[in-house]
Amino acid sequence: MSYDYILTDTPVDGVGVVQLNRPKAYNALSSPLLMEVMTALREFDNDPDIGCMILTGNEKAFAAGADIKEMDGKTQIDMYMGQSLIEHLNFTTLGKPLIAAVSGFALGGGCEVAMSCDMIVASETALFGQPEINLGIIPGGGGTQRLTRAVGKALAMEIMLTDRRLTAEEALQYGLVNRVAPVDEYMNVAIEIAQQVAKRSQVAVRLTKDAINKAYEMTLREGLEMEKRNFYVSFSSEDKVEGMRAFIEKRDAEWKNR
Repeated sequence: MSYDYILTDTPVDGVGVVQLNRPKAYNALSSPLLMEVMTALREFDNDPDIGCMILTGNEKAFAAGADIKEMDGKTQIDMYMGQSLIEHLNFTTLGKPLIAAVSGFALGGGCEVAMSCDMIVASETALFGQPEINLGIIPGGGGTQRLTRAVGKALAMEIMLTDRRLTAEEALQYGLVNRVAPVDEYMNVAIEIAQQVAKRSQVAVRLTKDAINKAYEMTLREGLEMEKRNFYVSFSSEDKVEGMRAFIEKRDAEWKNR
């Protein structure tokens, strides 16, 4: 497909990349851009040759925030009826893992988009924050919930109430990101992780991703029951048979992803 606000690529086998492409606006998030992102991600999600996806921006900005000009004229009813950016932040509907590769600014909606992904690889210049307080509003794309779960209540309060920004190293220290790499290497690191995921049984990958995400939504007892169900489901796959036979025969598994 042809896109106006994003670029897509498959740099290596099994990995699909979606790149935000509004460089003059520091990849400010608009509804058309996010609609294209979701379309491209769904294409990769439905592609049997893709096992993991990456969402990225450029070296200066992953996304510096939402497009304020788009939101300026919105009313409460406009927002409530779905004419808002929030309605496009539904990455949780994707079955395959999604890695955010972040360099430069990841602020406001940009930070929320990154946190909506399953993993985050950051360059040394990455800067994370939720500066919505400066606009007289609050984060609305998951910031108050995901950031608090990632870094804890006290730090989340400081970030969102005082516009504190987290550097890449701070984000790593507080558990917000998985890896930090030099600017000229962070995409390679993200691709390397994505390749490792893509080489696994996609049945097991999906079931594992589902179980981990549900850990944030359930009590421990509920989560353990759901994990057990996913565990039993994995025993019905052809990949389970192949994986165990390969282990016993001391060879690499040849996944059928079913």
